[in-house]
Amino acid sequence: MEKLDRAPTATGPETSFTGEVLMDAIRGPRGESRAAMNHVHFTPGSRTHWHWHPVGQTLYGTDGIGVVVTRTGEVLTLEPGRTIWIPPREEHWHGALSASPMSHIAVQEADENDETVIWLEPVSDAEFARATNAVGA
Repeated sequence: MEKLDRAPTATGPETSFTGEVLMDAIRGPRGESRAAMNHVHFTPGSRTHWHWHPVGQTLYGTDGIGVVVTRTGEVLTLEPGRTIWIPPREEHWHGALSASPMSHIAVQEADENDETVIWLEPVSDAEFARATNAVGA
């Protein structure tokens, strides 16, 4: 058993996020465990860019209400206590609604190349509006 050091809160990079996003790293892949975990905090209207995970991703809502959106246009709400599973290689994005902050714990595994996420292009304002309008936000 080992007590891990707490990492300082980091700002989500502009290459992966739109708006102000703060990230608390819980842990990265370590030894034989390939799991990486972060507690991610989105200000109202902030969001990830489009991306996918080689081994999939689990999101667990902790605060506020947000959305998780796939390339096919499926929109799910993410609220405290809700878990959403995104299968391997499914392109998606997630973020807070325009009027509410949102936080979630993100869990993903590294693949054989130590990759946990592949980042793509930013989510457009029109894509964001379409998703949030779909949930009545």
